[in-house]
Amino acid sequence: MQDGPLAGLRVLDVSTILAGPLCAQILGDFGADVLKIEHAVKVDGMRGHGKSKDGHALWWKEVSRNKRTIGLTLSEPEGAEILLRLAETADVLVENFRPGTFERWGLGPERLHEVNPRLVIVRVTGFGQTGPYAARAGFGTLAEAMSGFAHLTGDPAGPPTLPAFGLADSVCGIAASSAVMMALYHRERSGAGQVIDMSLLAPLMTAVGPSPTVYQQLGVVEHRHGNRSTNNAPRNTYETSDGYWLAISTSAQAIAERVMHLIGRPDLIEEPWFATGRGRVEHVELLDELVGGWIGARTRDEAVTAFTEAGAAVAPVYTAKDLVEDPHVRETGMLTEVPDPDLGPLLQHDVMWRMSETPGRIRFTGRSHGADTDAVLTDELGLTADEVAALRERKIVT
Repeated sequence: MQDGPLAGLRVLDVSTILAGPLCAQILGDFGADVLKIEHAVKVDGMRGHGKSKDGHALWWKEVSRNKRTIGLTLSEPEGAEILLRLAETADVLVENFRPGTFERWGLGPERLHEVNPRLVIVRVTGFGQTGPYAARAGFGTLAEAMSGFAHLTGDPAGPPTLPAFGLADSVCGIAASSAVMMALYHRERSGAGQVIDMSLLAPLMTAVGPSPTVYQQLGVVEHRHGNRSTNNAPRNTYETSDGYWLAISTSAQAIAERVMHLIGRPDLIEEPWFATGRGRVEHVELLDELVGGWIGARTRDEAVTAFTEAGAAVAPVYTAKDLVEDPHVRETGMLTEVPDPDLGPLLQHDVMWRMSETPGRIRFTGRSHGADTDAVLTDELGLTADEVAALRERKIVT
């Protein structure tokens, strides 16, 4: 089986928690040889994030899949020297330490490019490498707050709402994988690597939408509207007679008209205000009452079937259990079982996109701390077993 379009690419994942590791995971999913470098003593915090079974962190098993692992203390000169030797043959290095940390260890971009001018260096931080906030501790929660996401999310009468998952980190990790491919494409033409300055804040600001433009042009600060949209209506979640919730959207005019036909109110289509999403938003109370009443009188299956037959957009609000049992998710392989040496068959998200000629795959799940240290140091760098043992005794490797 092919390992994907990035087979032969070598990636050093020197990042922790989620954004940087997710970027490296995506590259590994599509064939890159990813070497995960953790501190020799203080393991990646992702090993302690989320649920675990029998002492094995389930999230770690996914975000660190397709990665060999070594333990290496970069703050010690010998550890930094080992990383430089590994960087000589690498294509990409991903790190997410605070600005100045790599430089303090003698591992700044200038030094890395001395040993490998073709290296693409991804530097993930909360706020970027420059600017007044560069030195601040950066976590996804802060980006979710500052990007406008929290301000626009939640009930209008309630507090700003943060996501229950790593939204900013995930958006950043996916964006960073795209940036890596752009840098590699540039390298093919120029022969030179470069530094990618990747913040958690900027990608999520883009995802939140044009609120800064709206403010700059109109002086309008947008606010929370719950599950409603300021762009179209009806758009909300509605409870069914059997206690489930459905989400609908009418971003397209034709869909909005189909919904009105479905609920028995085609007369509203002739109203002048119905012709645009903005006009429908001005009558959202009426539309929500009508749609909510129609859905509330039917079970989930009845409502979904009717919407589907009418060509209108609808989706049930799923739990994880619903996702696992959904026939479309199962048949298309969005979730897949992979063998794990600790937990047996392990259900994970499959690779994010399908490629007809060079598909990616999950070769193995996240490994134990330092599982590949000996092999990497002896087979790839030529250290002797005694040299590795001496480094391990001093906690430079594990």
